[in-house]
Order: sequence, then C-alpha cells, then structure tokens
Amino acid sequence: MRLSTKGRYAVTAMLDLAIHHGEGPVTLADISESQGISLSYLEQLFARLKKHQLVEGLRGPGGGYRLSREPDEISIADIITAIGEGIDATLCEGRQNCQDGQRCLTHSLWDDLSQQIFIFLSDISLHDLVERGQARDAARREKSD
Repeated sequence: MRLSTKGRYAVTAMLDLAIHHGEGPVTLADISESQGISLSYLEQLFARLKKHQLVEGLRGPGGGYRLSREPDEISIADIITAIGEGIDATLCEGRQNCQDGQRCLTHSLWDDLSQQIFIFLSDISLHDLVERGQARDAARREKSD
C-alpha cells in the first residue's frame, strides 16, 4: 500500500495551514511556494477539502484559506478521506475478488492492516503534528530562506 502524491500533498498543505492557524488566511500561492506543490494541483485539492468542510476560503484582499475547525479536530484520516484516497492494503480494493474472482487466502490480513492504518491516522491530528515541533522548525527554515 502506498499513499499517493495527492494524499501526501493534501496532508502537507493542511499542516501548513495548521502551523499558521490563528495568523489569518494563507494563500495557495504561499503554500505552493513554501511546500513546492504546483498551484493548480493545490487548487484541485482545496476544492475537495473545502467541499468536505476542512477548510474555508476567504475572498478579497488578505484572503486565502484557513482551517474550518481547530487543528486538534482534524485528523490525518479526515484529510485522506476528503481527497478521495482510500486506505486499502488489499489488492482487490476491498471487493474480495483478489484471486480469480474469489477472496484470496490473505485478504483478511490485508483488510485488517488497512483498518489499523486508518485507526492510526484517525488518532493523529494536525495539532499533534504541529506540536511535534519538527513542522514548526521546517516552517521557520522556509521563512528564513
């Protein structure tokens, strides 16, 4: 199982918003520049994040995006789910037709792993990542560059 670029970029962009939570809206151009993610890709991601009410867009001068809830209320699993990523370690994407249309011998193992990963990501909030300190240190380095 791999987390796609889409999932990684969504989590990175949301973490950028969490780091700047309470400082006002952040533009997608700022996130694009600081995180090295294309602006057009961020626009697509933020359309989904907004649809799932994880971010709010603010128009006009000084506009941008901000988290729609407190960072401790948004889990990494919320973000992954909002952008349409599944957490699935099975080869059949949960359809149980892994081997010639039938459930394979190890389907339950991979399905259980998927559930454990989802639980793990559900237990980690944006706040948790910010508090680990590494995210803030990286943001400070970006500002000084």
